Amino acid sequence: MADKLNYRIEITGPTGDRFAEILTPAALEFVAKLDNAFAGRRRELLDERRRRRERVQTGEEQLDFLPETRRIRADDGWHIAPPAPGLEDRRVEITGPTDRKMTVNALNSGAKVWLADFEDATSPTWHNIVDGQLNLFDAIRRNIDFTTESGKRYTIGEDPATIVARPRGWHLVEKHIRIDGRPLSASLVDFGLYFFHNARQLIARGSGPYFYLPKLENHLEARLWNDVFLFAQNELGIPRGTVRATVLIETITAAFEMDEILFELREHAAGLNAGRWDYIFSVIKNFSEHGADFVLPDRAQVTMTVPFMRAYTELLVRTCHRRGAHAIGGMAAFIPSKDPDANATAFEKVRQDKEREAGDGFDGSWVAHPGLVPVCREVFDSVLGGWPNQLGRLREDVDVTAADLLDVASAGGEVTEAGVRANINVALRYIDSWLRGTGAAAIHNLMEDAATAEIARCQVWQWIRNGTKFADGTALTRELAVEFLDDEFESVRADLPAGHRLDDARAIFTETALGEKLPGFVTTSAYARHLCDAR
Repeated sequence: MADKLNYRIEITGPTGDRFAEILTPAALEFVAKLDNAFAGRRRELLDERRRRRERVQTGEEQLDFLPETRRIRADDGWHIAPPAPGLEDRRVEITGPTDRKMTVNALNSGAKVWLADFEDATSPTWHNIVDGQLNLFDAIRRNIDFTTESGKRYTIGEDPATIVARPRGWHLVEKHIRIDGRPLSASLVDFGLYFFHNARQLIARGSGPYFYLPKLENHLEARLWNDVFLFAQNELGIPRGTVRATVLIETITAAFEMDEILFELREHAAGLNAGRWDYIFSVIKNFSEHGADFVLPDRAQVTMTVPFMRAYTELLVRTCHRRGAHAIGGMAAFIPSKDPDANATAFEKVRQDKEREAGDGFDGSWVAHPGLVPVCREVFDSVLGGWPNQLGRLREDVDVTAADLLDVASAGGEVTEAGVRANINVALRYIDSWLRGTGAAAIHNLMEDAATAEIARCQVWQWIRNGTKFADGTALTRELAVEFLDDEFESVRADLPAGHRLDDARAIFTETALGEKLPGFVTTSAYARHLCDAR
């Protein structure tokens, strides 16, 4: 480590059992150095995000493949680094928060990879963030167990999943760690603590420090991450190129820069992932002022088979395999229940979704529950045979244009009263859960995360903004949406236990879905007002 810093690092969150093992002076100094080196560029890139969104909204900028990076896209001569140990075969990946129970269950699930999620599946209370780091610290050292209420004890098995940590996005801050009173980048806090404590241990165990990078909007944000990796490796004496990162292509702007994102990260890149809900959320957010051509139907009708979504996923596979990168498919969010008929129907839908992905050339896919691992694995086993991936399928038949990616009207479908009510109901339930510290919530037999609240509230805002009509000709107005909100509020409240945060959830939904302006994220102001002083 270099010389000591000349400014004050302050922890404002409450202490907890074993927190001192993670929040060591050396670890905090490392995180502070990261923030000191990159905070300025992060703020500049976030400012440019906002400016670009305004240009797209007003029509000043038309989204297209960048002319200034055409040479990168046209050059067949470059590829990313070869797969790192533990990332050669990614046919099934399970996602979930980093609480102790999920940590043990995910590692024992039979999935090849566990996405240990500090982002959308974690409510970022101070306790959750530090406790999550502790759970990963223990898991990597094979020193973790979990005991159920009935007394049954679970430990990590002989062949656990490879851990790939997902830090929070560039737009978020961690208000419980401050430098001279200024909150730090949540991305750098999550990455820095995990890397500092675990990089060497992971390497010694034949793996490495691997990451999923969320919410990137362009290749310059990928370049920033690459520079963070170089800095961190150099600071701790870790060999250059040890870090590997898979980028979630979950914004419409990033969809136009897949090649460039891989190019910026090429010595640290592992692949790209198709993130469905955040991608749809991004489409609405960027084109919310563009009228009926960009109005999407009910959430359930925007499947991965509608043309503009299919163009995005096929381009992702084509881009990844051309560069030697893994293409990872989207989430199967179903949660098995005690109803065998419902399970049979849902499992068949999951199977069909995974068969589509495997048939399109994806190298693996996500599930949210251990019970779905066998279905996903069976589908990919049947396609892969003895091969670990499908990198040899170059998909040279795919030719996706900017018009294909922007053909939102191709989704077809309709907006229904039931769809509006469902969005309100699920958003209220999820935000309540998030405020109470649970970021991966089981709602109506689906595992929902923060992307759920984003797409739900953005759709309601978009439909009101455009006066979207139901089949009977009734237009959705703010007044009608408030009537639905009143009804759904009472329905949800009847289901919730004492100690719920439904009043706060309603206030947050009203602000972010029913206001004049569409806020960028539901979680940013909610975090500042409701979680930053919470345990």
